[in-house]
Amino acid sequence: MALRCDTIIRDATLFDGTGTARRVGDVGLRGDRIVGVGDLGGASADREVIATGKAVAPGFIDSHTHDDRAVLCGPDCTTCKTSQGVTTVVVGNCGVSLSPARLTSRPIPPLDLLGDESWYVFDSFGDYAHALRTRGTEVNTFAFVGHQTLRARVMENDVYRPAKDAEIARMHDLVRQSMGEGASGFSTGLYYPPNAHATTEEVIAVAEAIRPFGGLYCTHMRDEADRILASIEETAKIGKRAGVAVHVSHHKCSMPENYGRSTQTLPLLAEFARTQDLAFDVYPYPAGSTVLMPDKLRDDVEVMITWSVPHPEMAGKYLRDVARGWNTDIKTAASRLLPAGQVTWQMDEEDVRRIMAHPLSVIGSDGIPHDEHPHPRLWGTFPRVLGHYVRDVRLFSLETAIHKMTGRAAEIFGMVDRGVLREGAFADIVLFDPHTVRDRATFENPKQLSEGIEEVWCNGVPTYAAARGATGEKPGRLVTRNH
Repeated sequence: MALRCDTIIRDATLFDGTGTARRVGDVGLRGDRIVGVGDLGGASADREVIATGKAVAPGFIDSHTHDDRAVLCGPDCTTCKTSQGVTTVVVGNCGVSLSPARLTSRPIPPLDLLGDESWYVFDSFGDYAHALRTRGTEVNTFAFVGHQTLRARVMENDVYRPAKDAEIARMHDLVRQSMGEGASGFSTGLYYPPNAHATTEEVIAVAEAIRPFGGLYCTHMRDEADRILASIEETAKIGKRAGVAVHVSHHKCSMPENYGRSTQTLPLLAEFARTQDLAFDVYPYPAGSTVLMPDKLRDDVEVMITWSVPHPEMAGKYLRDVARGWNTDIKTAASRLLPAGQVTWQMDEEDVRRIMAHPLSVIGSDGIPHDEHPHPRLWGTFPRVLGHYVRDVRLFSLETAIHKMTGRAAEIFGMVDRGVLREGAFADIVLFDPHTVRDRATFENPKQLSEGIEEVWCNGVPTYAAARGATGEKPGRLVTRNH
């Protein structure tokens, strides 16, 4: 009997997500799965898409996001991802997650990068997972539980100190409960004040809760600047002592005096990766973004304001210009803007390229969806890699880039049957034009659709098409590690 499909994409250039060479062929979808890859000339479908000269790849996996809230609030919040070809997002990063914590006052920074207390309503991870299922979402969601969130809850916001033994035990129990309810790991943001006072031993003790579940430990390290090598060593130690796999968030060498030090960090990370399960993600820009922290500002590092509660009109303006207009210095101006967010030009382009090209790296946007004037990575990360870094700079091949965005990421995060084009895998698919794909988002005008992404399917259902935008469908699921 001839193969019958819901959709067949015909005569496409296929990138299967494994890094192997491209080939021309067809892809057949039925229900939520791929049912055929190759020559499907004898197959029929309800819909056929002729893709001659176009590329088909597994849907992109955004390995580092702060989409915890975005996945709950519909296409207005997720088109920034589906329009890039993203079908799966990793949330709960940097120790910041919406659950398990019910807050009655404004979250302490950086927890407020997800929103105010009206979003912190999930007493358990199970409650958050239930909201995902009942509200529906356009993308698949893979979730960490955040240490900063746990500390705010268990320590009742008295977080600028090491946790006591009873508090550590309570956090351990909450992580264990969350893993049983569908979380896939534990994350820290040891750089940030609410997490910086946590000792290495505290982190190990809490991280041990994920070991029986095969969970992943993910970290925004304690220092990405002067003490970056010591931070890498601490990260590896935590993984070894807790007996868990480790993922380093948005690897970078921060601040001008550390430019070029990726020649030191990458060999050290590779050395640890030889004896333990360790990888890292990177975003394709020399500027980062987070909450505004006046005490960390420097005159030699440019900053743009992304949002401000007392002064929303300053979003998109450079801090030095705000300070000049107020006839004051940048730290005083920043204090007046709080609570607020920032973009910071803190990296060297050569380090970004070296880190991105490393075999251990995968691609994450680290976008912050709810900023008034976000970093352009929120809308442009994946097309930027495919257009600028593959086609223009020729940093690596299209096969390698797609592998980092799909199969390699799925392997690191333990996403079963995702990130690959093969029969039986989930039908997370992106159709794009490899000759024209390009990011259009800029620092001055960041909310811009990319070019060249033609159609996206999540679990077999179209979520975005260039001709009509978001489809309004919500086929996304909670994806759990190794299941």
